[in-house]
Amino acid sequence: MTILVTGGCGYIGAHVVHALHKAGQRVVVVDDLSYGKPTRIEGSRLYGMDIAATGAGERLGEIMTAEDVDAVIHFAARKQVGESVAKPLWYYQQNLNGMLNVLTGMTKSHAKKLVFSSSAATYGVPPVDVVPEDVVPMVPINPYGQTKLFGEWMARACEEPFGIRFCALRYFNVAGCGPVELEDPAILNLIPMLFDRLKQGKAPAIFGDDYPTPDGTCVRDYIHVSDLADAHIAALHYLDRDERKYDAFNVGTGEGTSVRQIVDEVKKVTGLPFREAVMARRAGDPPHLIGSPKRINEEMGWHAKYGVEDIVRSAWDAWQANPDHHIDVANWKQNA
Repeated sequence: MTILVTGGCGYIGAHVVHALHKAGQRVVVVDDLSYGKPTRIEGSRLYGMDIAATGAGERLGEIMTAEDVDAVIHFAARKQVGESVAKPLWYYQQNLNGMLNVLTGMTKSHAKKLVFSSSAATYGVPPVDVVPEDVVPMVPINPYGQTKLFGEWMARACEEPFGIRFCALRYFNVAGCGPVELEDPAILNLIPMLFDRLKQGKAPAIFGDDYPTPDGTCVRDYIHVSDLADAHIAALHYLDRDERKYDAFNVGTGEGTSVRQIVDEVKKVTGLPFREAVMARRAGDPPHLIGSPKRINEEMGWHAKYGVEDIVRSAWDAWQANPDHHIDVANWKQNA
């Protein structure tokens, strides 16, 4: 098959491109390079474009036809919860138009399979500790989560009239690294943010320690990015089936880890005896979000292989392999 990956130069996208190449698939990437680099896609054909721009749907259709694309994996989107609260209209413009244009492109080509990068943010503050996919109500509490939920609705609405086979993967907190050259290029996720503060000689920050959780910090389901990449391969195979019971799947471990526990694991893995700083809560952060992986385990045969220590250690190895990020541990301890 030929797979088109939007946002394939980014953190998760590049890991999925890597997994697709390992699986013997031909890959075409569309990316505006706002975060990613073209060196991360292992020789895939790259089209540089903003998929949210006017006319992008027609252009995507042309690319899909010219490249004989069979399936699309759609990542390209804005993804910062706090930023979405501050800039809601921009998030709606970017994420909803991006999905609209991807679907438009698919209707103008023979690409009929779509795996959508959704999010656990669609659940808002769910009424259960471990969230199944069919929890009711689904009320996202920030514009980012709203755009992901509405993106699912948009894709689902196109299944019958256009013959598009669709499934959404609702990620929880993605972290870690596969090949070290695929290190998260943006300092937007918790673990790179902790490393970046250490690199700058500043105290790593915890945003809020007064949540209704065992240690007062937010509890999340952390999933290794390599496990997540494997889930996308499983999802493509799932869409080959004529009989499909579900079109939305949690991708998580079913286990919760608090921000403070992640901070403690970073101390252990790095050997850096830092003290963290507690900051104010960030807008739009739910206190507790863990997903049940039962559906994807049973329907796709996918299971997470890596735990929190694997996640932190692989992220640290990638950070240390980057000359621009590398921290001299002995020197850091002397100056602490």
